[in-house]
Amino acid sequence: MNLTLKIWRQKNAASPGGFETHEARDVSPDMSFLEMLDMVNERLIAAGQEPFVFDSDCREGICGTCSLVINGVPHGGRKGTTVCQLHMRHFQDGQTITIEPWRARAFPLVKDLIVDRTAFDRIMLAGGFISVNTGNAPEANALPVSKEIADLAMDAAACIGCGACVAVCKNASAMLFVAAKVSHLNYLPQGRAEKDRRVKNMVAQMDQEGFGNCTVTGSCEAVCPKEINLDFIAKMNRDYAVAVVKGELKANSGGGVG
Repeated sequence: MNLTLKIWRQKNAASPGGFETHEARDVSPDMSFLEMLDMVNERLIAAGQEPFVFDSDCREGICGTCSLVINGVPHGGRKGTTVCQLHMRHFQDGQTITIEPWRARAFPLVKDLIVDRTAFDRIMLAGGFISVNTGNAPEANALPVSKEIADLAMDAAACIGCGACVAVCKNASAMLFVAAKVSHLNYLPQGRAEKDRRVKNMVAQMDQEGFGNCTVTGSCEAVCPKEINLDFIAKMNRDYAVAVVKGELKANSGGGVG
């Protein structure tokens, strides 16, 4: 296969950027998209030109690092697929492919196709953990969890924090990411002790980072490589409303804000 790549190049966030055109020759249909990019970069280096930079790590669809917008769609538009799992057989010989970084105010550009997604890390630090002492690991049946709840918690925990939901959203909302990270702990007995504090703190940090509001277009669910369901946003909204009301009741009763 021979392809034409239009790749976004930008030295840093303060510099102007634009597309450069590169040819990808003799591409095997069995290559992953990242392997194809590696091949093009190797040829640029051999020709004495500066390679373009992009993020990658596990290349197994686990870490969410491979953040690219391909032909206008985060991760390339294959259902339940990250860029590193996207294979060149899904493209046509002679096709032009446009490759861009995530575009969101909360994800400032670092260089070329790499953006800074540490805003997600700060949201996790605000409450995406269990800090109460739960003691030693209990027996498997000591904390009974129904299969339905266990399945929901596992579905939410599947989120890899890639940021595709933000990149595709017209408002650059992080609601699907935050909802998944809140819900997978709030569903489980170990996480319920900090349930109210967790949802309020993580939502507050999300707003502080500058992510936009959710208008429930469903685009986030459509591009999520782990197919996180919009229902988790509804759950987080309910948890948040309950936490706020409980906090107000405590404040009004003189018990302090919960």
